[in-house]
Amino acid sequence: MESAVINPGILAAIAYGTLAIIGGIVGFLQVQSKASLISGSISGLLLIGAAVLQLQGYAWGLPLAAAITALLIIVFVGRWTKTRKFMPAGLMIILGVGALAVMLYTLRGQ
Repeated sequence: MESAVINPGILAAIAYGTLAIIGGIVGFLQVQSKASLISGSISGLLLIGAAVLQLQGYAWGLPLAAAITALLIIVFVGRWTKTRKFMPAGLMIILGVGALAVMLYTLRGQ
């Protein structure tokens, strides 16, 4: 196990995780949604944690982040299908697909 360097996939996982946490906080502040706060915090921390594991040399860190991102995209597609509102589901779908593409591209090169 050797330490990895920061690569685009790790940055994408950290960025999407940070956005998930911020989104959860915003959802809580706007409509007092504890579910948004909890789910955003948990998913965001899992993404950031997976990126940190990859940085520490665990080869499964980035694949874990990609899997979490894929699950979040599925969740947000379901929410968007119900509400048809761009915020927050549509934005998180677009950003999630972008982050997942970067992660998969990075994994392909490893």
